Amino acid sequence: METILVVEDEENILEALKYNISKEGYKFLSASDGETAINLARENSPDLIILDVMIPKLDGFEVCRILRRETNIPIFMLTAKTEEMDRVIGLEIGADDYITKPFSMRELLARIKNILRRFSNSKNLSVNSSQGIINIWNLKIDSISHSVELNGTEINFKPKEFELLHFLASNPGRAFTRMQLLEHLWDENYFGDIRTVDVHVRWVRQKIESDPSAPKMLKTIRGVGYRFMSDD
Repeated sequence: METILVVEDEENILEALKYNISKEGYKFLSASDGETAINLARENSPDLIILDVMIPKLDGFEVCRILRRETNIPIFMLTAKTEEMDRVIGLEIGADDYITKPFSMRELLARIKNILRRFSNSKNLSVNSSQGIINIWNLKIDSISHSVELNGTEINFKPKEFELLHFLASNPGRAFTRMQLLEHLWDENYFGDIRTVDVHVRWVRQKIESDPSAPKMLKTIRGVGYRFMSDD
């Protein structure tokens, strides 16, 4: 049974989430403040964390920063609908996605299923995969161990960052639009912002490029999208 930790201090929202998430067959854990959330995450290693921004003791941003240094557990940030900056900050500090209040419970449950399925698939790739290892530029991308080495040194990648890098590096020289990347990597049930692609591209560049502001591997194709360059 997969476990979902919800960090929310509004009792009515928490109760609604508990009812619907439990009804879907997930184990439900909850915390109403940041300190408790960190402790529960460390003790239980949940499969997904839904994290409100405005919570007591430690706010959601700080909780996300701390947990992202320790784990790759997917994190959804809960933000106010009008606070675009909260959503941007959440993505920049390592959240995998955001959900705006008020939200559709049906949409939320669909997104929970999608990210848990993708995260599970990324951890259970077939050892017979023909795409096992990609050696390109100074990178070694291993889809079996879900690891990336840069000049022989392993670099930590979040699941979605890895999927993006692996997909683009598997298709060197081919340009993809943001919408194509969104549809391929986030699938048709994704309800978020297309700018999520740009944020993840920026994160990948920061990890693989010697100068992320002038990338040589992961290029922006003006008016189109992105292309991973061939190294020949």
